[in-house]
Amino acid sequence: MTIKNYPGEPYPLGATWKGNGVNFALYADKATKVELCLFKTTTDQQEYARIEMQERTHQIWHIFIPDIKPGELYGYRVSGPYEPENGQRFNPNKLLIDPYAKAIAGPIEWHDSLFGYKLGDEAEDLSFSEEDSAPYLPKSVVIDSAFDWEGDKLLKIPYTDTIIYEAHVKGFTKLCQEIPEEQRGSYAAIGHPATIKYLKDLGITTIELMPVHHFLADRHLKEKGLTNYWGYNTIGYFAPEVSYGCSGVIGEQVTEFKAMVKELHKAGIEVILDVVYNHTAEGNQLGPTISFKGIDNESYYRLMDDDKRFYMDYTGTGNTLNANLPSVLRLIMDSLRYWVTEMHVDGFRFDLAATLARELHEVNRLSAFFDIIHQDPIISQVKLIAEPWDIGEGGYQVGKFPAGWGEWNGKYRDCIRDYWRGADSMLAEFAERFTGSADLYRDEFRRPTASINFITAHDGFTLNDLVSYNDKHNDANGEDNNDGDSNNRSWNGGEEGPTDNEEINQLRERQKRNFLATLFLSQGVPMLVAGDEVSRTQQGNNNAYCQDNEISWLDWEKADQDLLQFTQKLIKIRREHPAFGRRRWFRGEPVKEGELADIAWFLPGGEQMNEEHWNHDFAKSLAVFMNGSGLRSRNPKGEPIVDDNFYVIFNAHHEIIDYILPSGEYGQDWTVMLDTGKNYIGEGDTYKAGEKFSVDGRSVILLHSPLKK
Repeated sequence: MTIKNYPGEPYPLGATWKGNGVNFALYADKATKVELCLFKTTTDQQEYARIEMQERTHQIWHIFIPDIKPGELYGYRVSGPYEPENGQRFNPNKLLIDPYAKAIAGPIEWHDSLFGYKLGDEAEDLSFSEEDSAPYLPKSVVIDSAFDWEGDKLLKIPYTDTIIYEAHVKGFTKLCQEIPEEQRGSYAAIGHPATIKYLKDLGITTIELMPVHHFLADRHLKEKGLTNYWGYNTIGYFAPEVSYGCSGVIGEQVTEFKAMVKELHKAGIEVILDVVYNHTAEGNQLGPTISFKGIDNESYYRLMDDDKRFYMDYTGTGNTLNANLPSVLRLIMDSLRYWVTEMHVDGFRFDLAATLARELHEVNRLSAFFDIIHQDPIISQVKLIAEPWDIGEGGYQVGKFPAGWGEWNGKYRDCIRDYWRGADSMLAEFAERFTGSADLYRDEFRRPTASINFITAHDGFTLNDLVSYNDKHNDANGEDNNDGDSNNRSWNGGEEGPTDNEEINQLRERQKRNFLATLFLSQGVPMLVAGDEVSRTQQGNNNAYCQDNEISWLDWEKADQDLLQFTQKLIKIRREHPAFGRRRWFRGEPVKEGELADIAWFLPGGEQMNEEHWNHDFAKSLAVFMNGSGLRSRNPKGEPIVDDNFYVIFNAHHEIIDYILPSGEYGQDWTVMLDTGKNYIGEGDTYKAGEKFSVDGRSVILLHSPLKK
């Protein structure tokens, strides 16, 4: 079929509807020929038109096709050498997804033809497959980007005021009875009034969505009856995951995503995306050829120096995108800008971000990736959060990312877990983590808000399971319980899993409250995992990445309402008192003569701790004074920000401990605000300086001395 066409333009990359036709542009440096393939339906066995792209500007092939419109389905076939030993895997028999596709039509249908080589051949990937993959590959979709945002803008909530809620689009809403059944598990469900009311009542300012870039379910998982539920298997960095749409209309998932963001923004809730720019779904040399690998393998992936047939793997997935290459840097930056400018997201959490910092093999925080991020006037202004590690040598980089970045603080998670399970650890580290981890972030003008504090995340035990299981129980994953981390720093309280022992159950409930209280009273930015506030369980599975079922979904009918109410009140305390979200670091000494220090630590007997005391555990108990008048911050009007004084008592010992409130210069009247041992939040009893009272074993007590106005 002959299709009228014109040279088109090399920019922008991808498919761009111009009102009278579509411009297509593809980066393929080493290709010798590129063909644009057009399809009428998603079920077409082959394209209705195959058009050779004659125009090439530098490394970009481009063409303009008049008269075609949004909704058009397309893909590419790219020719060139098939020399895996030299890093080149061109195979025009394989239809390829556009790396810049703004929408992808559906899920992949696994078939041997999706591989560039003959499966089962003795030569493995050195063989060459001539089978056409078009019938089985999801097609790229031309979209119309027009959308009525009604004046919507990024919210730019300060880190000091931020409460992050990590959630899975499907798992969070799939079983919610307040949402129409046809919308559950979708973008529309996240933007539904019932969801928004829940988030607002909880006190959330920022929802962090697990991957929504279009991803693939691995073939080996599908063959086991499982799937890639979490979504850390990206193939489309501009396309919203199609399975989270609910209309069934091709390309409509883009509009549904935008509508979700707009509704959340109206409610004052930011949207952060968990993004996976460290690897793709194409795997290693034995993986499929569905996009980058067939377009220009060497221009996208890190290949072994001594044999380019094989891939460097810092991610545990088979391949690693090479963020040092201009083509990859441009892809990442274009993708980030697109999600900010066109989709209005408020920031990003970068999966395995240490991989992006690798110049050659070592992690270098001054790599080109960070340089270009900092210089970008759009991306540098949104929230940027790193998961600061990968699986490669030297990949654990907590505290080593540049200014302007927040980091998932794995050391905070480990320390707080150890403290509450009674592990042998010094109080000094607990104090360091509680006050914002200055040892990690104080240098280079970073603030306490560089620390993204969390007790649990999607990867690992839920909060309920953290206090209910000593060991992982991942048998449902089909890997003989060999997957997932075996070092969880968890404690079941005396019995493994659910129990009828009321004493153990009460201990577990208290431990949940202890973890939550520690999290929301700590300096830094707290992150709560969806469902932890209602005791969601994964039945001891600490690696539920492949479980798209009741193991992962939040069961709203079994929601722990007592813990939910406790968490709501706790977050309310956090949001109403700037003392728990300081912009500046604590100073251990008074700023001026006659003033109190910002912070002071005390023993149960009421005496202030000194250097010698930090080398002992003191039965895992200590208290901290926080000076609300010493915040050294101003509001937008230039007025000093002040708060109540606070006194927090932590008792990780299993027995009751008598505490004496400090006297002298720190002596004042203290009123109880929170007691995890008694499951209490409110205005409680008042105690005077030097007065003694009992603190339950394994509990947190928060007292305040109200600001005198």
